[in-house]
Amino acid sequence: MGAITGFASTFAIVIAGLRAVGATETQAASGLLILCVFQGLIAMILSVRTRTPLSFSWSTPGAALLIAAHSTTSNFAAAVGAFIVCGLLIAATGLWPWLARAITSIPKSIASAMLAGILLPICIAPVTAAATEPLYALPIIGVWLVLYRIAPRWAVPAAMVVTISIIVLTAPALGNAVIAPQLSVVLPVFDPFVIVSLGLPLYIVTMAGQNVPGFAVLATFGYPPPKAAPILIGSGLLSAIGALFGGHAINLAALSAALMAGPDAHPLPGRRWIAATAGGVFYLVLGVGAAAATALVAASPPVLITAIAGLALLGALLGAITAALENPAQRMPAIVTFVVVASGVVIGGVGSAFWGLLVGGVVLAWLSWPVLSYSVLSYSVLSHSLLSRHRQ
Repeated sequence: MGAITGFASTFAIVIAGLRAVGATETQAASGLLILCVFQGLIAMILSVRTRTPLSFSWSTPGAALLIAAHSTTSNFAAAVGAFIVCGLLIAATGLWPWLARAITSIPKSIASAMLAGILLPICIAPVTAAATEPLYALPIIGVWLVLYRIAPRWAVPAAMVVTISIIVLTAPALGNAVIAPQLSVVLPVFDPFVIVSLGLPLYIVTMAGQNVPGFAVLATFGYPPPKAAPILIGSGLLSAIGALFGGHAINLAALSAALMAGPDAHPLPGRRWIAATAGGVFYLVLGVGAAAATALVAASPPVLITAIAGLALLGALLGAITAALENPAQRMPAIVTFVVVASGVVIGGVGSAFWGLLVGGVVLAWLSWPVLSYSVLSYSVLSHSLLSRHRQ
């Protein structure tokens, strides 16, 4: 159920993200297929070896980043180069602990604000769709709202079913679409500007938004912390290889991991690895339908797909905003980061995700500096006073 729910809830986001950075329909279908295959394989291998429910997924925040970065590049080969760099950085994080410490040292408020800024324009899409395509959008939103009240887990999949039904009924050209599984090789181009504005933010949101929460989910259900190196090295290298076929990033699952690591999977924690292994098998099967899923998305009005993506990401937006504003002392830097990223500004060919992270960090350092200086000065005065009294 975790694999089916994860696929149905977010495959449209992945396809829309790949298309936003220049992928053709064939390349997007290839990317979705390779992501399904690789995340299924690594889940099966590592879950069996470790007897731990290690489930993997594509980077949903990363796919949202691609949608938001549509103005950064329309050259998919350059985007693939950025995907490869992201995958190698994830693998390097598993090899070198100092890199893991560096990425986790980014303040949670800043990283969450960056993610919220990426998600906001997408989450506004249901409102836009309701205004421009009310006959299509309102039934989808209505089904999502009803199911979110009585069965939240099935709200997005049910809305996706309604979306697919609308597309099938209103897109006669869909019958001519190619639905056979196919892989398309993309030779990468390593553009420094695209790497900085797309590759680095993709790495950060994948680590902070998926891998770190994925480890936390396992801890929540009482599993001892698994060795991070095989997970990060394996998913990173597969991400880099999969990029050659159009995939963007693979990581530990976070939300769907709760289904496979929780009591719903099996009453005995020691047997839940079977659920994660079965989820990997299901992803292999779901990959066969990647071309058909891509054809559905291609046949739909773009605003409708972005709308369903916005509904799917509302929970992630809520979590990101909550985490960004959690620390009162860092709320202003977080808001600055959020505003810069949400603006979508591109400066010098570099996208807003990078600039938001940079500006937010500068504001945080500036606002923290007087406090730090005052604390150091107070400590020095107090120490000098105590030392003088001791000498007297």
